[in-house]
Amino acid sequence: MQDEKILTEVGTNEWQVVVFMLGSQPFAINVDKTREILRWPGVRPVPKSHPAMRGITTIRGEVIPLVDLRIYLNIESPVPDEQSKLIVAEFNRMKLGFVVDGVDRIYRISAEELDSSLTGTFLGENALYVIKRDGRNILLLDYERIVQIVNPQMAEAFKVDADHAKKVSSILGDPNRYKILVAEDSPLIRRLIQDALAEGGFHNVELVGHGKAAWDRLNDEDDHFDLLITDIEMPKLDGLGLTRKVKESPRHKNIPVIVFSSIVAEDIKRKAQSVGAEAQISKPEIPFLVETVARLLKERE
Repeated sequence: MQDEKILTEVGTNEWQVVVFMLGSQPFAINVDKTREILRWPGVRPVPKSHPAMRGITTIRGEVIPLVDLRIYLNIESPVPDEQSKLIVAEFNRMKLGFVVDGVDRIYRISAEELDSSLTGTFLGENALYVIKRDGRNILLLDYERIVQIVNPQMAEAFKVDADHAKKVSSILGDPNRYKILVAEDSPLIRRLIQDALAEGGFHNVELVGHGKAAWDRLNDEDDHFDLLITDIEMPKLDGLGLTRKVKESPRHKNIPVIVFSSIVAEDIKRKAQSVGAEAQISKPEIPFLVETVARLLKERE
């Protein structure tokens, strides 16, 4: 798997996805979330769990949960378990396996290829985009949402201490003096960021669903923003490309940028730094979001 990765230049608005099959429908997952692809390893059931939570398995001494995407999405499969594949993924400091029928190939795609016109309507809540390639409509899923639905207890780990958030933001006086722009494609993560900022008293927050919308808002002559929080994977213009444009712009280069990603990896941090981001925070680090925002705004003063 590692040897098949295609190297992409940072900030070029390009990234890679692994395409896999569920029934007759192709789906995709970001290569950066994917650790390896294995044959069916067997499973030990876990009592009183979500129907899609097949159980746990052990891979090289490490116990990981298995989520069957066929069951979760209610897709009938002719493939028996022993012929299925396991995509081992890692994000939000958690490793788990997604059970699928088979793995197709890796595509190198541009953020402009992500069609979000049906997002939140006909695609439902589990699919974020359609990737049109080789005459196929490939669905890119919202894996953070799927995992949180299968394991609702995870939400507790991402709660922000309200007292601490207000304390660290008090160095700014009134946090509402500052206007924050958030570019994030997942509705779940957008709400998470907005709620975390609100705990610190930041209510002057605008949310957009992709990088191009953020860039357009930044260039609105009648408005201004004091800080940008951006995801990496987004349609039309991804977060690294957006950050590069901000830092190369004479008008916007002094706006602090926080890259917010579910992928906790050194290469992601290096990529964010290389395009000029002042900070990179992962979803498990969201309790530190308000502290980072307050520090960057104070430094800008």
